Amino acid sequence: MAGHDAGSQHQFTGFHKYFNTYTITGRRNYVIATYATIASIILYFKLRPKKQTPAVTEIR
Repeated sequence: MAGHDAGSQHQFTGFHKYFNTYTITGRRNYVIATYATIASIILYFKLRPKKQTPAVTEIR
């Protein structure tokens, strides 16, 4: 049965202790990690240097 005590029967170690689908805390950590990843990708593309174009073009 799924519920608040569903994770008490499992003894997780390492990575699975913080990121699992059996506990509310584990699900919350997945959501926080997903939002942080999406935010960092957006910030990367917004803050990366733009290619500079010449201010004056040569006219022939």
